[in-house]
Amino acid sequence: MIKQNQKKSKIIYLFFLFVLVNLAGYSQIPVNLKCENLVNPLGIDVLQPRLSWQLSGSGKEVMQTAYQIEVATDSIALTKGKGSVWKTEKILSEAVLISYNGVSLQPFTTYFWRVKVWSSKNKIEISKIARFETAMLQANDWKGNWISDSHDMNYKPAPYFRKEITASKTIKIARAYITAGGLYEFYVNGKKAGNRMLDPMFTKFDSRNLYATLDITSYLQTGKNAFGILLGNGWYNHQSTAVWKFDKAIWRNRPRCLVNIRITYSDNTTETIVTDETWKTADSPVIFNSIYTGEHYDARKQINNWNKEDFDDSNWKKAILVKAPSSKLVSQQLHPVRITAQLKPSKINRINGTLTVFTFPKNIAGTVRFSIKNASPGTIFRIKHAERLYTNGRADLSNIDLHYRPTDNTDPFQTDIFIVKGNENESFSPKFNYKGFQFVEITSSRPFKLEDNCLVALELHSDVPAVGKIKTSNKVFNKIWEATNSSYLANLFGYPTDCPQREKNGWTGDAHTNVETGLYNFDGITIYEKWLADHQDEQQPDGGISNIVPNPGAFGYEFATGPDWTSSIAIIPWKIYEFYGDASLLNKTYPNIKKYVDLIDQKYPTGITDWGLGDWVPVKSVSSKPLTSTMYYYTDVLILAKTAKLLGKTSDAEYYFKLAEKIKKIFNEQFFNTSTYLYCSGTQTELAGPLYWGLVPEEFKQKVADNLYKKVQETNFHLDVGLLGTKALLNALSENGYADAAYKIASQEDFPSWGYWIKNGATTLYENWPLNVEKNDASLNHIMFGEISAWMYKGLGGIFPDENSPGFKHIILKPNFVKGLDFFESEHISPYGKIVSNWERKNKKINYKVIVPPNSYASFYLEKNSIFTCDSGDISSINEGLYQVIQLKAGSYTFKITQ
Repeated sequence: MIKQNQKKSKIIYLFFLFVLVNLAGYSQIPVNLKCENLVNPLGIDVLQPRLSWQLSGSGKEVMQTAYQIEVATDSIALTKGKGSVWKTEKILSEAVLISYNGVSLQPFTTYFWRVKVWSSKNKIEISKIARFETAMLQANDWKGNWISDSHDMNYKPAPYFRKEITASKTIKIARAYITAGGLYEFYVNGKKAGNRMLDPMFTKFDSRNLYATLDITSYLQTGKNAFGILLGNGWYNHQSTAVWKFDKAIWRNRPRCLVNIRITYSDNTTETIVTDETWKTADSPVIFNSIYTGEHYDARKQINNWNKEDFDDSNWKKAILVKAPSSKLVSQQLHPVRITAQLKPSKINRINGTLTVFTFPKNIAGTVRFSIKNASPGTIFRIKHAERLYTNGRADLSNIDLHYRPTDNTDPFQTDIFIVKGNENESFSPKFNYKGFQFVEITSSRPFKLEDNCLVALELHSDVPAVGKIKTSNKVFNKIWEATNSSYLANLFGYPTDCPQREKNGWTGDAHTNVETGLYNFDGITIYEKWLADHQDEQQPDGGISNIVPNPGAFGYEFATGPDWTSSIAIIPWKIYEFYGDASLLNKTYPNIKKYVDLIDQKYPTGITDWGLGDWVPVKSVSSKPLTSTMYYYTDVLILAKTAKLLGKTSDAEYYFKLAEKIKKIFNEQFFNTSTYLYCSGTQTELAGPLYWGLVPEEFKQKVADNLYKKVQETNFHLDVGLLGTKALLNALSENGYADAAYKIASQEDFPSWGYWIKNGATTLYENWPLNVEKNDASLNHIMFGEISAWMYKGLGGIFPDENSPGFKHIILKPNFVKGLDFFESEHISPYGKIVSNWERKNKKINYKVIVPPNSYASFYLEKNSIFTCDSGDISSINEGLYQVIQLKAGSYTFKITQ
């Protein structure tokens, strides 16, 4: 009897567990609420901010049939359904991205919002309350003046500014709105406010300046309060000299700032403290700073307590009022640069009493924190950062200093200088600089033994959330993915760069080639939207765009501004649309894309152009530049035509679709041999490019793909491409029946290959395929060849967005179960939730696991000759060409496949 009761209890328990699990799976509570792609952001300055959400749950058919958004200024009233400034009707829609459309938003106001959704079974779920806070909504919301000190742009010491106030009432909320020409650190009562680094982000300073909104409530106190600002040069006042002409920027001037500190007291009265002539200024111990080369700090010049209350500033000078760099101030609504990791050295080599070299586990972008005690007063430490070492163990900068043009020896490249106060514990970490490095060489002006824990490397980059994950049975392949992501992040500082040491330039070609790598792996929309605004600022009256954006000098307009590079103006907004289902960036940049396309059309009326750099840094074979440039020109025109159609610009769409067809026709007439099925001389790039970008006529696609396969056979499945070819090669193979060949190339471990770098110790991607390159421009942290990471999601995981149902509302799944891998796992968090595409080879069969997130659906393409079973009977299948296409609703699926 007891055993029967126990058995009965167990059955009841399992039944209720089953019910609970299924209820959890089928629940669809709105989660991950965002405003302008950020969680609970401060400083919103757009009048119709975008609101978005996802649905929780993992059960089958978790779908939204309707939504209702409520926005209010009182969170308690909102929970009761009252006090709304915007309350939609019940909108029959599956949309999860909606722009605010209520009464006009007011500045300096916190808005609370929530969303209610209805399921296909008419069940209602309500989200938790989220919020956003507005800042300056009009130019006249700003008060006060821009200030600086009395020195000119050639003066080297960085300036301090300070101001004291007395708060006689209890403080409820306090915000600091800060912008600068240059960089800033902001302090309240002796403490740095927030953890942002290198603010504000780089823009074309004479066109647009960004400001940050800091929550400083917790830093303030009733009574006396002190505010402090330290200003650095950044890209605004570039004092170092290089081939890029950073020091010739037309906006260059002495650093300056504008600050509004808005305090709301407990009685709801407000007070605004502004920058004006009542602020005091003095030189700081930062005696030199360059974002390009390094920072010099003289601790003997430290001013204790300068940013605290009751400091005697009677001998400080008054700040002076100065002109604004531009008339346009925009809130910096993006993920800021932060310290994302702290690395301890993996090896310390004490070469002699004044020279020590530290090795860190990986190559990073960032800086260091250097701590010592009891050094003799005036001892000078030189902290040199390098990516490689000479055979004698010392730092070698010869691969990255080629383009530096020093005028004397006072500004050494990638080197900080720390002069100690002496006889006490001291610490130094640069505030206005970052470098690319794995090795740090420290020399001292007199013998001094450094402790093992004296140096920590601080990794810096735009702190974008990770949204992708790859894991395979090939350990070297996994390291390639990790190295690619490391290089991507090391080149993300509010704009995408090429390398974090030699240049720090926003090369357009590197960026558009690797935008998918960025978007599959990271939530990068806020960075790209900011960078495309930079493109708009840089576009010339004739439509031309610099190949470096932002452009700190004149260089970018003189060299290689053709479509193979500056297609970033079209490709990136289009990819944002595909990945996020958000057409707003396309809408904003449409006039710019059109202007650029029209310029090329005017310059090259035949439809063929040779404007550009070509297939940059090829392994061996040189490809036709007219082919690659025209290929990208066609891509830009096609994107423009599609965008015109999307935006309802019918006549434009008709015109540009015709132009695209004209270019495609003349492209094939000029470059394609219908007898040999080769483009030009038949290099890997010349065959892969037209396949990938859709220029090959349908009837010749397989023949061209077959020739590409033969071509890679000639190199024993090794790369023979440059930058443009790496974007196309693996994709062209895997999308045209040769996925095994693509994986063979991607997984090679001898020269030339990504694996060759990894096997030789690389933790990031390189600029050149050979190791120990004799030429000096040989960066060891370059994102240029980073498409391989995106290809892993596409060519192996088979995860594609659908431009006709973007944002992964409809997921296209075309996995390739390639030979050479025992298992492959891929995840991507889309606007609808986590997509999973995992497969494992077991007993001559493939086990394939798919997760389709709530409120979305997928089409799984499987070869017709494959036999499969699925753990769900709620699927359907249709035939399409060579595939059986299996339709999947939201939920989890496991397939067993026999090929």
